[in-house]
Amino acid sequence: MATPVETRSDSGTVLHLHDTFSRNLLPVTPMDGRELRFYCCGPTVYGPAHIGNFRTFVMQDVFRRTVEALGISTRHVRNITNVDDKTIRQSISEGQSLEEFCNQWTEKFHHDCAALNVLPPHVEPGAVGHIPEQIALIERLMQKGHAYQGGDGSVYFRIDSFPAYGALSRLQERSITTTSALADEYERDSAADFALWKAWRKEDGPNFWPSPWGDGRPGWHIECSAMAMKHLGESFDLHGGGIDLVFPHHENEIAQSEAATGQRFARHWFHVAHLLVEGQKMSKSLGNLYTLEDVLARGYTAEDLRYALIAGHYRQPLNFTWDNVSAASKSLARLRRFREKIGAPGSLNHDVFLPVMEALADDLNTPEALGRLFSITKEISAAMEAGQLDESARAQASAGFARVMAALGFELQGPIEDPVPAEIQTLAEKRWQARLAKDWAGSDRLREELAAAGWVMRDGRDGYTLSPADKP
Repeated sequence: MATPVETRSDSGTVLHLHDTFSRNLLPVTPMDGRELRFYCCGPTVYGPAHIGNFRTFVMQDVFRRTVEALGISTRHVRNITNVDDKTIRQSISEGQSLEEFCNQWTEKFHHDCAALNVLPPHVEPGAVGHIPEQIALIERLMQKGHAYQGGDGSVYFRIDSFPAYGALSRLQERSITTTSALADEYERDSAADFALWKAWRKEDGPNFWPSPWGDGRPGWHIECSAMAMKHLGESFDLHGGGIDLVFPHHENEIAQSEAATGQRFARHWFHVAHLLVEGQKMSKSLGNLYTLEDVLARGYTAEDLRYALIAGHYRQPLNFTWDNVSAASKSLARLRRFREKIGAPGSLNHDVFLPVMEALADDLNTPEALGRLFSITKEISAAMEAGQLDESARAQASAGFARVMAALGFELQGPIEDPVPAEIQTLAEKRWQARLAKDWAGSDRLREELAAAGWVMRDGRDGYTLSPADKP
């Protein structure tokens, strides 16, 4: 018998994505008609990336997977920032060379990306490896009158020379303030001008490179422009990053790139909103600057975190809570049970899961996509139990499910059985907080409650694990 769920074809489905520059939903298509070329600002490797960083990287991964699932080839470039104030100061304070210091944190970033099933970019340039390209770009700006050498030897971009400055962030609706983010604390003609090349200072130690303007190092903004144009061309399809990069970083990238080339830098700008933790901004002082290791230490998986990070729409701030991670774990268990039930995939002539792909194609609406996913799996499960799904329909449904899992980046490698119940997870978290507060009596009482419910909580240095009492 045929499936009672409507079968549909996905021919002609095109991803429409919000463009920060125009504030409109625009179709995402390759300008050359063959390959979508896009650049994502990567990590500054001076420590472990936190879950706020990974919200951006995971959503960029869903973007790429969706584009590819819709049949478009991609060229994904994501940089590594391995020379800036933070990497230099931290490497010196730890007594390491800049290269050794940055390599260890780059390796950690790659490890965490792999755990979260984030696809590696096709090209991953490092700023240090592209010093000649950055110098060449600065020379072009100097020749065209868009840059000048300040009294301290540093080179600055002259914002007044680029009338379109501020269009991305709607700067004309605000006023430019004199901040270190704009000024970089170097001598310049205008408070708003930003550094392209920073003259060597003693606090930089051995970290400098020769240039036509003397020893020094590139500014942060010029790094991304030079690397993007090196690997994608002077004009490409899309540029992405966290919402915090709109100003000044991406605004400055546009100015210096378009001033040098006379071409539009990126056709589309894709930004991911902030992550909050329990309704608050992440900070070390609040103790809520969580990393992947912190999530794993509480007994969750990297896939649980991935689900929690895509459960909200990328353009809205996402409130991270441990209850949400627990709910994500339960949802993934349901998906594993469905995959076990539906069996091996077959050909995909008609995709019953097309509504999920359509939600993703509508501005990467992941919450809507997940809602549709569970509605469809429920319908298919009911049809199977009623004997209303023939083998061909079952195999096609399985193929559609596999396609959606690939687009969302879920491998479903965990156990089929239910994860830790939410009420048990809540008790464990309360006990952990009591332990951190040195409320030993409260901690012991909550441990007894967990034991009475059949769960064992084992404390570690940075977290805890939970397991049923009848399991090791």
